[in-house]
Amino acid sequence: MMQALGTVEVIPAARRLISSLRDMGYEFPTAVADLVDNSIEAGATVVTVDVEFEGEDSWVRISDNGAGMSSATLREALRYGSSRKYSSTDLGKFGLGLKVASLSQCQRLSVASRTGRERSELAAYCWDLAHIERTNRWELVSPSRSSSQSLYAPLEDSSGTVVLWQRLDRILGYDRPDGESARRRLIGMCRDVEAHLAVVFHRFLSGEVRGRPKLRLLLNGTDIVPWDPFARDEPATKRLDPVNIPVMHSGRRGDLVLEPFVLPHQSGFSSPESFRRASGPANWNQQQGFYVYRANRLIQSGGWCRIRTSDEHTKLARVALHFAPRMDDAFRVNVSKMRVQLPSSIRASLAEAIAPVTKVANEAYRGIRGANGASAIGRQSIHGSSKNRPNRNSVNGWNPAALAERLTVSQVVAHLLSVARADEQKIIRRVAGRLRKGLPQRRRMR
Repeated sequence: MMQALGTVEVIPAARRLISSLRDMGYEFPTAVADLVDNSIEAGATVVTVDVEFEGEDSWVRISDNGAGMSSATLREALRYGSSRKYSSTDLGKFGLGLKVASLSQCQRLSVASRTGRERSELAAYCWDLAHIERTNRWELVSPSRSSSQSLYAPLEDSSGTVVLWQRLDRILGYDRPDGESARRRLIGMCRDVEAHLAVVFHRFLSGEVRGRPKLRLLLNGTDIVPWDPFARDEPATKRLDPVNIPVMHSGRRGDLVLEPFVLPHQSGFSSPESFRRASGPANWNQQQGFYVYRANRLIQSGGWCRIRTSDEHTKLARVALHFAPRMDDAFRVNVSKMRVQLPSSIRASLAEAIAPVTKVANEAYRGIRGANGASAIGRQSIHGSSKNRPNRNSVNGWNPAALAERLTVSQVVAHLLSVARADEQKIIRRVAGRLRKGLPQRRRMR
């Protein structure tokens, strides 16, 4: 008779595992964004990120005015693989973000929380890697006295949660963390955080998420301004018809919703500053493509996910893709919520859906069609009238010589600048300057 198999609990070695989990692929901006997710889920309307440079004692603090947590709830939130259940609209997923994101950047993570505005009990715990290295045990400790003012100050007369990062070994990354190089590095990383949060949470910052109050995000006391990838406040931006693509995965059905946009040609923007801002953190060519949203939170920005290659002529095309958290497995959302994989079953449908978008973007780039359907240069000047059809000297269907006769030198230079890269624009301006000097007075550029 076979003996019943017994079970033995095997607890992972704390020292080894917690050290390994620090390398999950988080960068400073994505780690901060993961904590902002938690604040939004807690109902916060204000989230403040403070970064203080004090050499070895530098710190980062993310505080919010959300619902806060009791002592028991906070302990569970600090457990690796928290057992809390996520709703279909929650931004969280794995029960790892708070811990893994934080300790990917620092060696000491302290969290304090209060559930009421009155002087209710304040809960506070700390993960300290130095303690875990010594004990090899999964033990939370009390926050250090040195962190008291930074940790508790935002909760003096408000409910909410404060997350404090100390011993910023992964952020400063220098043998002399009190040096000028470390200070400049931290300033540069703050700019990266600002740009990242502005796009990842732009729908929350602009107050367009249904059922949620408008979010206010501050970095070192300054409000973060949302960056809309689709330049929807520009009158010449084209909003194409949305497309729904059904997705089936493991017996579960959902929809991938496409919202296509084609941004204006440079000449169609309301101002040079608006055109520059619309180019985005990665600039025009890299910002074209898919913007993948999960519960209104941006996961991936730019690129075509290997469905097509990025092309200069389609750089004005940007397509929002929306899916619900219940379809996470289908899209293989990673722990840091930075990347997704589009299901192979819908890739052909996606390619078909974006073909008209890239066609319109190509036309907008070439100036064939403006915001109101007319040519940015004039359709007549591109294709010519019946008396001036393209001849054997035409290039790609239009006659450069005939076009040049219809444009002033200023217009030619403006069109060249609109399609040139930054390094090419310098050359064009120098050549234009020499040309200006050589032209008769009446032909000079205005």
